[in-house]
Amino acid sequence: MRLIFRYAHRDQGACRTRVRGDRGDPAGSPGDSPTVTGVLDFSDPEFLLDPYPVLADLRDRAPLGFHAPSGRWLAASHAAVRAVLRDRRLGRFWTDLEPAAVYEPFNLLHRHQMMENEPPVHTRLRSLVAGAFARGHVERLRPAVAAEAARLLAAAGADFDLLADFAEPLAVTVIAELLGVPAADRRLLRPWSAAIVRMYEMTRTPQAEAEALDAAAEFAAYLRDLAARRAAAPAGDLISHLIAARDGSDRLTGDELVASAILLLNAGHEASVNGLGNGVVALLRHPGELARVRADRALVPATVEEMLRYDSPSQLFVRTAAVDVEILGVTVPAGAEVAALLGAANRDPAVFAAPDRFDAGRDPNPHVSFGAGPHFCLGAPLARVELQAALTALLDHAPRLATAGEPARNPGFVLRGYRAVRLTAL
Repeated sequence: MRLIFRYAHRDQGACRTRVRGDRGDPAGSPGDSPTVTGVLDFSDPEFLLDPYPVLADLRDRAPLGFHAPSGRWLAASHAAVRAVLRDRRLGRFWTDLEPAAVYEPFNLLHRHQMMENEPPVHTRLRSLVAGAFARGHVERLRPAVAAEAARLLAAAGADFDLLADFAEPLAVTVIAELLGVPAADRRLLRPWSAAIVRMYEMTRTPQAEAEALDAAAEFAAYLRDLAARRAAAPAGDLISHLIAARDGSDRLTGDELVASAILLLNAGHEASVNGLGNGVVALLRHPGELARVRADRALVPATVEEMLRYDSPSQLFVRTAAVDVEILGVTVPAGAEVAALLGAANRDPAVFAAPDRFDAGRDPNPHVSFGAGPHFCLGAPLARVELQAALTALLDHAPRLATAGEPARNPGFVLRGYRAVRLTAL
C-alpha cells in the first residue's frame, strides 16, 4: 500500500491551521503546515475487503486530513463529514470531463442533475422533482414492494444468491414501477445502471469508461422515447408527473427530466442492492442480533438503519470549496476538493457506542449513509421502504438463513457491495 496521506498536526487540541498552495505546491495542498504520514491505498485488496480499521486509524489521527497523491482532503470523523456535507460553501460544481465530445453522453446526464449543481440550479431542480415525487409514490408502492419481495423468494427456493435472485430484481421492479418502465424493458435497467456507476470509482479502466459512455447514451435515448410516449398518454407514474411538474411557468427540460430519472434509478439501484447485501451479511455474522430481530419484528426499521450504518453502500461523497472554508480548526482553500468518508463517520466512537458491533436496535442512529444537508438523498424514504420489505420477506422465508460459502466482494471502494452472496434457507 503506497498512497501517503498528510494531515495537519494537532498538539493539545485542535490548532487553527492556515493552509495554502501558493509556494509552488499543488492547489489545495497544506503547504508548510505540520504534517504526519500514514498509509491509505484505495485499491489495495485487503483494504477493500475491510476498510474500517484503516479508516479508524485515519479518523483517530486526523478528522480532516490531506491525501497528497490525489490532492484531496479527507473528512473522516462524524463531525467533519457532517460539516462538509452541510456547509453551503462546499458544493458540487460540475465540470465536463474532457475531451468533452468523447464524454458527452456521461456529461449530459450530470450537467443537468441536481446532485451536481448548487443553488439556485439545485434548488430549482430538487423542488420540481420533489414535487412530483411527493405525489404519494412511495406509499403507493409499499404493498407492491412487499408482494414482489415475497414472490421473488418463493421462486428462489432454498438455495439462492441474495443479489442476483433477490436484491437486484427487487430493486429493478421497484424503480421500474416508480418510473413507469414497461415490464418487457426492465431487463435493460440494471446493466445500464451498473455500467454508469463504475465511472465513480477512484480507479477505473478504459473499458469501464467505454461501457459507461455506451450505457449513458442508450439509457438517455430510451428515457427520451419513454417520456415522449408518456407526454402523449400520461399515466400515474413518476415519469408522467415529472413531465407535468411545474413551479409557475417553470418546468423540467427534456435533458433535465432524463438526468433526473437516471439519477433516481442509479441511486435507487445501488443503495438498495448494496445496502441489502452488506446488511444481510453483517446480520448473519451477528447471530444474536439476527435472533433478536426475528423475535421482535418491530425492530425491522431500526435494523435497516443499522445495516446502512454498519457497512455503508456509499463510502465517499466529494465536495469542492467555493471559498476558503474552516472546518474543525483547519482552513481548506478555495478550489480544493474534500472527500467525505461516510463509512468512517458511521463508525465514529464519539457518536456511536461500540461502533464496530452490529446493534439491531441501535437508537439513536444518526448515520450519514444518505448524506446530509441540501444534497440529502431524495430517494431515502423509498430505499427504506424497499429494505424493510426485503428484510421482512427474508425473515419470513425461512426460520434459519446461512451463507453458503464466503460472500464475494466487488472490487470498488466508493460503492461498496458484494458481487455474490449465496444463501441457504433452512
